[in-house]
Amino acid sequence: MEDHPMEFHRGRLFDHVHLRVADLDRSREFYRRVLAVFGLSLQFDTAHAFSCDELFVTAADASGVSSVHLAFQAASPDTVKEFHRVAVAAGGSDNGAPGERNYHPGYYAAFVRDPDGNNLEAVYHGASTRTAESVVVKPV
Repeated sequence: MEDHPMEFHRGRLFDHVHLRVADLDRSREFYRRVLAVFGLSLQFDTAHAFSCDELFVTAADASGVSSVHLAFQAASPDTVKEFHRVAVAAGGSDNGAPGERNYHPGYYAAFVRDPDGNNLEAVYHGASTRTAESVVVKPV
C-alpha cells in the first residue's frame, strides 16, 4: 500500500447531494433514524422534501430514483457498528458488515443499501483532530 498523508480537507467540493427516492415518507423515516446515530436531525422537512446538512431528498420524478454512494463520517468504530445495526433495522439491507478495510491504515467502515438501493457507508478514519466541527457559511 502506498504512503498517503493522513490530512483530509472536507467541505471544499460539494455544496449538496440530492437523492431522488421512490417513497419519500419511507425514506424520511429511514434517514431520521440513520442520521440520529451521528447526532444529526432533519433541518428542513416538508411534504415535498427533507434535508440534513448537505443531504437533500425529494420524491423521484420522471428521471427515476438516484443511485449513489454516500459516506458518513463516524466518530468511532462503535458509531460505525451502530449505524449498520440501525440502518438494517430501519429497512436498509446489509452491503458490508462493520470492519477494517484495506483502503488505508485505520479505515473502519460498514455499508448498507437504503430502501432505494443507494449505497451508504459509515467510516471512521482513525484517531484524529479537527480544526473545526463544521464550516459556517454566512451571507455577506
